Amino acid sequence: MSGFHSALYAGSVMHHRLRPREHRLRYSIFYMLLDLDEVDMLAGRLHLFSHNRFNVFSFHDRDYGEGETTSPRARIERHLREAGIEAGGPLRILTMPRILGYAFNPLSIYFCHRRDNSISAIFYEVSNTFGERHNYLIPVARNTKLPIRQKSQKSFYVSPFMSTDMVYSFSVVPPGKNLAVSVIGHDTQGPLIIAKLAATRQDLTDATLARAFCTYPLLTLKVIAGIHWEALLIWLKGIRRHHRPSPPDQPITLGRDLEAATRLTQDTTNVLR
Repeated sequence: MSGFHSALYAGSVMHHRLRPREHRLRYSIFYMLLDLDEVDMLAGRLHLFSHNRFNVFSFHDRDYGEGETTSPRARIERHLREAGIEAGGPLRILTMPRILGYAFNPLSIYFCHRRDNSISAIFYEVSNTFGERHNYLIPVARNTKLPIRQKSQKSFYVSPFMSTDMVYSFSVVPPGKNLAVSVIGHDTQGPLIIAKLAATRQDLTDATLARAFCTYPLLTLKVIAGIHWEALLIWLKGIRRHHRPSPPDQPITLGRDLEAATRLTQDTTNVLR
C-alpha cells in the first residue's frame, strides 16, 4: 500500500553450518515490515490483515515480548530508555505474521529510530522451540555507514547442537528497496554458523498478501516443521547435542556497535598522539 512505511519483503533465508559436519539449507520466505504506528490503519484498510484478531494474516501484540498485551511501542521504548538509547522516532518490526492464526518467529527485528528518523538501535528478539524468548539490543551510532555492523555475546540457548559459548556478529542493511541481514556465530575455533536473509520490498496490499499466501502457503507452519526436520538431519550426521541451560536472568543482552567502537578507538589514538 503506497504511502505507508509498512511493506512486505519476499526473498530467501540461508543457513550454513561449517563444523564438525557441514550442513546447508536455503528456503524461500517472506516477512512483513510493520511500522507500529501504522498497524491499526493497515488493519482498517486491508481485508486480509488484522490486528489482535483472527484473519488470513494478523499481528498480535502478545506474540512478542513476554506475551503481554501492552503496546509493543511502549515496551520497546522502555527498554531503549533503560539502556540510555535515544527513542521517540518510528519503530518498525520485521516479522512473520500469524497465518490463519499461527505464527512462530525464530527472529524478529525492531528498527528503532530517533526523532530525526535516523536509526538509534536494532532490537533482535529471538525465540526458541522450547517456548523461551530473549532479546539483543545494540545501539547504532549516528551517520553509520551501511551495512550496520554489530556484535554481541550469545546468551540464549537456541539450537540443541550449539552451545551458548559463542559470539554473534551482525551485518544489516535496513529495509529500503532491499534488505539484508547476516548473522555469523563464532566459537573459540572461529566461525561456526552463518545465517543470511535477503529480500525485496513489495507494497503491502490485499493483492500482494493473497499472492504471498499462494506462493508460501502456511509458511509459519512450514518454518516450525522445517526447524525440526533440519535438526533431525543434523543429528543423523552425528553432531552432538548440548545441554540446555536455564534462560538468562535478564531479558535483554546489550551488544556493541562496531563502528562506534572503531571510532572511539581511533579518537583515543588521536588524543594519545
